[in-house]
Amino acid sequence: MDHSKNDRLKTAILLVAMAGLVSGLAFYVIGRADLAGAAWLIGVLPALAALLIEILRSIGRGEVGLDIVAALSMTAALVFGETLAAAVVAVMYSGGTFLESFAEGRARREMHDLLSRVPRTATRYLNGGLEDVPLDRIEAGDRLLIRQGDVVPVDGKVTSDAAFVDTSALTGESLPLRLSRGAEAMSGSTNAGDAFDLTATRRAAESTYAGIVRLVEEAQQSKAPMSRLADRWSLGFLVVTVVIAFAAWRFTGDPIRAVAVLVVATPCPLILAVPVALVAGLSRAAHFGVLIKGAGPLETMARIRTLILDKTGTLTDGRPQIVSIDSHDGMSADDILRLAAALDQASKHPVAQAIVAAAKARGLVLPVPSEVAEIPGEGVVGSVEGHKVIVGGDGFVANRVGRPAGDHPGLAVGSVLVAVAVDGHMAGHLVMSDPLRKGTRAMLSGLRREGIGRILMATGDRAEVAERVTEGLGLDGVRANLTPDQKVLLVLTERKNGPVMMVGDGVNDAPALAAADVGVAMGARGAAASAEAADVVLLVDRVDRLGPGIEIARAARRIAVESVVAGIGLSVAGMIAAAFGYLTPVQGALLQEVIDVAVILNALRALRIRPHDPADFEVASGPEPDTIELKESVS
Repeated sequence: MDHSKNDRLKTAILLVAMAGLVSGLAFYVIGRADLAGAAWLIGVLPALAALLIEILRSIGRGEVGLDIVAALSMTAALVFGETLAAAVVAVMYSGGTFLESFAEGRARREMHDLLSRVPRTATRYLNGGLEDVPLDRIEAGDRLLIRQGDVVPVDGKVTSDAAFVDTSALTGESLPLRLSRGAEAMSGSTNAGDAFDLTATRRAAESTYAGIVRLVEEAQQSKAPMSRLADRWSLGFLVVTVVIAFAAWRFTGDPIRAVAVLVVATPCPLILAVPVALVAGLSRAAHFGVLIKGAGPLETMARIRTLILDKTGTLTDGRPQIVSIDSHDGMSADDILRLAAALDQASKHPVAQAIVAAAKARGLVLPVPSEVAEIPGEGVVGSVEGHKVIVGGDGFVANRVGRPAGDHPGLAVGSVLVAVAVDGHMAGHLVMSDPLRKGTRAMLSGLRREGIGRILMATGDRAEVAERVTEGLGLDGVRANLTPDQKVLLVLTERKNGPVMMVGDGVNDAPALAAADVGVAMGARGAAASAEAADVVLLVDRVDRLGPGIEIARAARRIAVESVVAGIGLSVAGMIAAAFGYLTPVQGALLQEVIDVAVILNALRALRIRPHDPADFEVASGPEPDTIELKESVS
């Protein structure tokens, strides 16, 4: 049964139970006890039938849940004529299951299908023209046109002079790659440059992206189901209930005392306190931009001991930024940046857009360029305020100004060098890289304080880049050059240390997110595949939301446990009183109502959880290694 049908069924059962209880009370007040009993019976039967079906399913899965206690109390009350008590129990139980369903449903979003990132069709050359065809009709050897911004639909070889693709979602490489004629282009990568031709080497079902989809499906199927917190208490509670009820009947010979015990024992503290606390926790987490897809993931999130982080787009921003500007002929850094950014306004290249953004962030006014010509994957040439400006790769610009490409021994691993020439002279270089997100060290320090024992980084990027980015962060391990299946293996291996959380944003992270006890996706700019596979989605583009999310999860679970312990304690006291004849079944049901109100009020404290701000840990953790101060040098 799908989620929507299940939710509608639980709502209907609750409404029938409530209608039966209320109408029965109305009949009882006007002196129609016969009609009151019938109304209460009608309200109880759907809830009891649903309970029995769920019990059979649970037994088939080898599980013992709270449903048995509730079914026993309703059945015993009906058998011995205590229909009002049965009706009260039916309303309480159906209300609890409705709340639990609501806890999952309110956090559920219309996530895109895992394959939605890849187009359903591709543009194929045929008889001198172009046609759009479904992906399953593409065969090896077909020649395709990949327009700017398109996602490459199948694996293939570039048949144009050059192509510029963004593979960050697949490999973790943050900067776009230039592919020459004959180079392999992976399905799932994005065309970041001009349109190019691709000759398919595999069918869509055999391509890289399809393989990742299969990994996600396998990981989700092998993932152990998350058990409800309430169910982990249910077996002991069931044993205590049956023992007290049997003893009351056995030693007094009065079956009504056993019924009263069962009614008081209806596990409403478990049924109500847990979902109420978790709904409140889900709501509170969403307030901080952390979407948790249900009560199960929130419970598991509270027990996480190992954290695995992706690099590109997770620990790092995923977009290149200027870290320094080198001037070669005395021109100021601002002038170099202003002229380069003015020309790059005409380009959609990710690096060009990063340069424009950096100039605007410094408040520079950018004039409109003219006579612009872009050489895909190489650079841009044009005029700015009467000056001839060239921006692009070091070799490209050096050749245009008649100067040999320079050697840059101090260039950090993983950095990109953008050369800028003005009026035939090499004016300078912009050094760009993908730095750590601001607040990363403070975030990691806060997670350590929250009890995360192991923190690892897993990336498909090169080892030297990964080590440079994480230097000084004190991680417990750095794993680089990982394929999607190797990330899954890492998650499974780390399970020996306790529940594992995996955080990522790319398509290549999706299988690991599905395999982890809790998968967390960067939803603001991440791939739909990772958001679909994850249990938690960060709705804001800030990885430091992890700390508040985990803190809220732990606090909500703690409040739920406190409510359960207090509620069960009061219920056991009531059961003992009922066993000694101090409570009738109806009085027991009313006492249970009082206990329910108490535990619900306590559970609602989760709405007031105030997590620490990650900035609280900045002083203790020292200066941020990822804070970049734009440097200017003259050579």
